[in-house]
Amino acid sequence: MKKRTYAGKALGDTEWLLEQWGWWRMDGMGVPRYVSPAYVLIRDNTNCMGGIKSYAIVDDVALAVDAAVARLSARDVQMGTFVWLYFGAKWPALRIGRESGLSEAKARELIKAGVAWIDGAMEKFREAA
Repeated sequence: MKKRTYAGKALGDTEWLLEQWGWWRMDGMGVPRYVSPAYVLIRDNTNCMGGIKSYAIVDDVALAVDAAVARLSARDVQMGTFVWLYFGAKWPALRIGRESGLSEAKARELIKAGVAWIDGAMEKFREAA
C-alpha cells in the first residue's frame, strides 16, 4: 500500500490537515462522552505505557475542519462523501471509485476538488493566524 505524502504538493497543507482530522475523528475525539472523575485521577497518576494520544491537530482546528467537510457534504453530496471516505474513513481512492461506479482517476479528481473547496473554506482561519 502506498503511503500518503503531502509535502511539497499543491494543497498539501490542506490534505495534511484533513489526514490529521481523519485520525482525530477515527479515535472519537470529537464525540462528547462521560468520563468519571475517579478514572481521570487513576489515568493521570498511573505510570503506564500508551496513555493519552497526542495529535498534530488541536480540537478547535479539527472541529473547524469537521464543519468545513459537513458544509461541503451539504453543498455537493458526492464530493463531500468522497472527501469524508478518503480522509475520514481512510478508504483508498480505488475502493471509493469501485463503490460509486466510477474510475479511480475520477474519484481522485473529485477528492482533489473537495480538498480545494475545503482549502477555500478554511482560508479565514489562515488569515486570522
